[in-house]
Amino acid sequence: MTSISQRFETLRDHARCALIPFITAGDPDLETTAEALRLLDRSGADLIELGVPYSDPLADGPVIQAAATRALQKGTRLDQVLEVVRSVSPTLQAPIILFTYYNPILNRGVEPYLQQIAAAGVRGLVVPDLPLEEAETLLKPASEFGIEVTLLIAPTSPKERILAIAERSQGFIYLVSTTGVTGVRAQVQARVKDLLLDLRNVTDKPIGVGFGISQPEHARQVMDWGADAVIVGSAFVKRLADGTPAQGLQAIATFCQSLKASIAPV
Repeated sequence: MTSISQRFETLRDHARCALIPFITAGDPDLETTAEALRLLDRSGADLIELGVPYSDPLADGPVIQAAATRALQKGTRLDQVLEVVRSVSPTLQAPIILFTYYNPILNRGVEPYLQQIAAAGVRGLVVPDLPLEEAETLLKPASEFGIEVTLLIAPTSPKERILAIAERSQGFIYLVSTTGVTGVRAQVQARVKDLLLDLRNVTDKPIGVGFGISQPEHARQVMDWGADAVIVGSAFVKRLADGTPAQGLQAIATFCQSLKASIAPV
């Protein structure tokens, strides 16, 4: 099974920028989640971020919060999400990255949690509320299970902290494009360009930019600024939730293809 690092190595060898869509597991239902993963994989996704519904999602904006609430109300839990991953991951080219919060990991126990998600076919973790000072409690055991833990860098982070996060992040570095929570925005902040340059001076790890990217033009701009990956969440979640499940699936497939086309080499 392809790791996150291996996928980025292949993309870099071909001078390609990665597309990483995000969807919330269980919204509108788990059957649709399974089909969405397959469809995104066929529509140009290079990696896929799968959000595990959580009752207190501090980093999520209103669109993803609402999706998580709907999924939880339908009884979606981690074990069910992992069963979907287990059934689908062998057929996918794109590695699956779980987006979750730290408390559920601690409640289950770090090593049992990692063992369970690795067995299901998960290849990476993004934990937005994992503080750098506690990251080693997850980073070290994760590597033993073949899980890469990607850390986030905020646009307000001082240079010393950016360097420390860049050194420890696995798979790639997640650069948050704006302060605040996830969500659709009219434009990407120009500060991202400077942050990408700063990161390039201290690391050769792949850099993905997320939070606020919602249009093909945004994706192209971020790629032109030097990003190795564009991460798109709320725009996918909103499309998948609108209309019937069949309509939502068609909408995310079309959107995924348009994003992929926008970052294709000229």
